[in-house]
Amino acid sequence: MKRALGSHAKRAFDVTVAGLLLVLTLPVQLGTAIAVRIRFGSPVLFRQTRPGLHAEPFEIVKFRTMLGVDPAPGVIDDPARMTTLGRWLRATSIDELPTLWNILRGDMSLVGPRPLMMQYLELYSPEQARRHDVRPGVTGLAQVSGRNALSWEDRFRLDVHYVDHHSFAGDLKIIGSTVRSVAKRDGIAPDGEATMQIGRAS
Repeated sequence: MKRALGSHAKRAFDVTVAGLLLVLTLPVQLGTAIAVRIRFGSPVLFRQTRPGLHAEPFEIVKFRTMLGVDPAPGVIDDPARMTTLGRWLRATSIDELPTLWNILRGDMSLVGPRPLMMQYLELYSPEQARRHDVRPGVTGLAQVSGRNALSWEDRFRLDVHYVDHHSFAGDLKIIGSTVRSVAKRDGIAPDGEATMQIGRAS
């Protein structure tokens, strides 16, 4: 009963904050959409299927940060497709602003394990798979503990720890730490790595 009430309170908090942030960041999102359209062309938004609560698939929405694949000039792998604008959008987490719609739709929460790729599901151990026992989050315990600088094993361990011990007070602390981490740009993928690569979960 207590966990159910906590879940309802968490959802109400998510909807309230996401709705407020959507209104407050509207000028930023509009300016970003224009910049992305000019630099990358159409579409402005990146959409991809990710596993949500109980590993049910949903479509995550972000601003595009990479050029499309173009074999002719050699724009194929992630480093070649990444641009200065894309790096800045990721470093400031502005590319994540459209995921506020995912929160309003109930696909995601403000705080929870980050949703990874669908193809990784079969690589998880039963313990690691428990990260899907809660809604995925825009930020999470692993992100404020090192973001992309953490090993996958450490990220999964922190995800499961969050599932077992999350609370409203803990979520507020994670949100506060996220704001500070983004402001300092801590834990961003190392130079030369456009994205973090996953290995087989063990």
